[in-house]
Amino acid sequence: MNIPEELKYTKEHTWLKIEGNLIVLGITDYAQDLLGEINCVDLPEKGEVINKDEAIATIESQKSVFDVLSPLKGEIFDLNNKLTQKPNLINSNPYEDGWLVKLKISGDIALKDILTHTEYNNLISGAT
Repeated sequence: MNIPEELKYTKEHTWLKIEGNLIVLGITDYAQDLLGEINCVDLPEKGEVINKDEAIATIESQKSVFDVLSPLKGEIFDLNNKLTQKPNLINSNPYEDGWLVKLKISGDIALKDILTHTEYNNLISGAT
């Protein structure tokens, strides 16, 4: 299972890459593996304000439908529009080509519920 050390994670299997006041979000390799082949991704509108724990995207696979919850409050700054035509980019490369959205965060980034690489690895190791 691929779990890049430089990223942060949530218990809901979302990864975060912090770039100043922008947060790049996607689902983890573990999550895409559980979902199986992804056939549809529903993304929010650019400029939309998303609250913490609100669905930021919906991913459909042959196995299930998965709501991706935002770990932070922010404004949708950018979307990975490639996913509308090629949703399986999440399966093939969830940390690069398969990112979902970029959130613009105002104020300090509260990371109290965010996991490190080691903490996330321990979480999924206990779940398997």
